Amino acid sequence: MSGNDYVKFMTQEIVRYMDTPQEERLKQKADKKGNSNEISGHWFGLLPFAFRLLIKKSSRP
Repeated sequence: MSGNDYVKFMTQEIVRYMDTPQEERLKQKADKKGNSNEISGHWFGLLPFAFRLLIKKSSRP
């Protein structure tokens, strides 16, 4: 993505955000927080990292 494309995309996103009423933005944010399926994805990324740290720590003298 070139610089002009990125600036164009960001400008479109900012304008879309500003055109959306505040009540609708708050509702979307609450809906996003209420989605419990995202929690499993978050922990899936953290567990392998924790196991890797544990292995590194146990292999040190």
